[in-house]
Amino acid sequence: MYNGMLEAMTKAGRSRTSHGQVVDEVGMAIVSGEFPIGNILPGDAELALRFKVSRTVLREAMKTLAAKGLVVPKARIGTRVTDRQYWNMFDSDILTWHFECGVSEEFLLHLYDIRLAFEPAAAALAAERAEPEEIDGLQDLAEALGNREHTTESLAIADLRFHLALANATRNPFMRTLGSLIKAALVGAFKMSNAPADARKLAEVRDSHMAIVEAIAVRDPKLARTAMEKVILVGRDRARATFAASLAG
Repeated sequence: MYNGMLEAMTKAGRSRTSHGQVVDEVGMAIVSGEFPIGNILPGDAELALRFKVSRTVLREAMKTLAAKGLVVPKARIGTRVTDRQYWNMFDSDILTWHFECGVSEEFLLHLYDIRLAFEPAAAALAAERAEPEEIDGLQDLAEALGNREHTTESLAIADLRFHLALANATRNPFMRTLGSLIKAALVGAFKMSNAPADARKLAEVRDSHMAIVEAIAVRDPKLARTAMEKVILVGRDRARATFAASLAG
């Protein structure tokens, strides 16, 4: 399990209210299969008793889960768990619940597919639009990836900060909303990795991310796109290797 700092970053913004706790627990139960797809959820009275909340809080939580595509109310029947095709997979809670329940190699590779579709384009946009101070910030973040004192966890946090800062540097609000997806992919890869952050790996990670920054700094969208693609493909290969090793073990 991942710990401390990374957990705090990934759970930032998640509500600690009664409403938020119900959404979190029911959402997890749906994603894990405790409440199977197609089934009707237990009634309001049973759920209100289980979570020790009022029916008003429970109904508001169900509205939130419906907005995420996880459930749909049926008149005179109850609240049904929807098919996965209706789930909003860009929703940060849904992504977090998947990783907390444990994901398959296929699921993680799907995330890399989406990263390959969007992040190289984000790097190209940053090459066109990033302000000088944003480029300086990206350079500092890339340089920090090579810190020899990194643990696996602190490296994951540094990597996450770089990619989120780059998304912000696009000045495109749609790219910024991809932060939850990027976060899920990077945190998921961290949770599966048992390899220490050795000096050679740290140097490689720093250099590959610095190549992105250098392309942005010279305002070369094509080069920035290519450099980002390389970073994501390397990450995908490592994820595959991790799954292969776990199966072999």
